Amino acid sequence: MSSKNTSDVRKEPQSAVSRRGFIQGVGIGGGALSTGLLEKQANAAPAGGKVVGPGAAPITLWVNGKEHNLRVEPRVTLLDALRDRLELTGAKRVCDRGTCGACTVLIDGKAVYACSTLAIDAAGKRIETIESMATGSQLHPIMKGFVDNDAQQCGFCTPGFVVATKAFLAEHPNPTEEEVVDGLGGNLCRCGTYMGIRKAVVEAAKQIGGSNA
Repeated sequence: MSSKNTSDVRKEPQSAVSRRGFIQGVGIGGGALSTGLLEKQANAAPAGGKVVGPGAAPITLWVNGKEHNLRVEPRVTLLDALRDRLELTGAKRVCDRGTCGACTVLIDGKAVYACSTLAIDAAGKRIETIESMATGSQLHPIMKGFVDNDAQQCGFCTPGFVVATKAFLAEHPNPTEEEVVDGLGGNLCRCGTYMGIRKAVVEAAKQIGGSNA
């Protein structure tokens, strides 16, 4: 048996670029690209690291019958201005996406989501929050209706429901429970106290002056 000469062994063709070389090349190229982008961003940044954009502007908010002069950036929401600047914390932040209604306030009598309304857009308008609806220990009929019908559990959504109910009853003074379901559809209660809420609203309507006979 003849032995095979090593010179006769066929060598595998060498790739122009090995896998290791390819990976290294990608790493170097990516690094160079990233470096280039960072350099461009650094060059584009204003000197001294100053923020580019509109600064705080003076606005006047009329909240619960009182005038408040503030300086806020254009991006500040009405909810943030109420809670952080005016310490009116009745309106709650829950979804922060304008879907749950926990932050409901009234602007010129209309129920709106404070988390989706810019403070500068509410300037000069009549803003009402849950804090305006009770006089000392005397509850508003809507509040009393919620208490009497056990329409709250954790209570986190309750201020939004109460405020939204005020706007709803202003337009529907004598609602049925079915109309309440539709009229308060923009407010959500994770505890599921909807049955109590419906009864509370109908009862409050009677107390305020409606007749549901």
